[in-house]
Amino acid sequence: QVQLVESGGGLVQAGASLRLSCAASGRTFSMYAMGWFRQAPGKEREFVAAISWSVGFTYYADSVKGRFTISSDNPKNTVYLQMNSLKPEDTAVFYCAAYGDRRSLISRTARWWGQGTQVTVSS
Repeated sequence: QVQLVESGGGLVQAGASLRLSCAASGRTFSMYAMGWFRQAPGKEREFVAAISWSVGFTYYADSVKGRFTISSDNPKNTVYLQMNSLKPEDTAVFYCAAYGDRRSLISRTARWWGQGTQVTVSS
């Protein structure tokens, strides 16, 4: 099993920045990639970003390209999401996710999930 713990959410004004962190523990050698999803009120959970663990390839949803940056600190088994130029429509619960293999990453089918952290952007 892999355990994921997020931190860094909060309430900010539009245009501000936030950095989310997600620390993985347990059988971390099972992870192929880590990333983030989000779920806004009344909407389905959607993919935000991911990073492959071994070579650091990054993937982004079109809605966050140019504003969000995902990075990782492999020795710490931690992934970060730097969010700049935040918009009210970014308001959501952000979930850390981990993938077990390349196929699941391509299909955006995460195997392990964190509990989520709330990000609220006021206008």
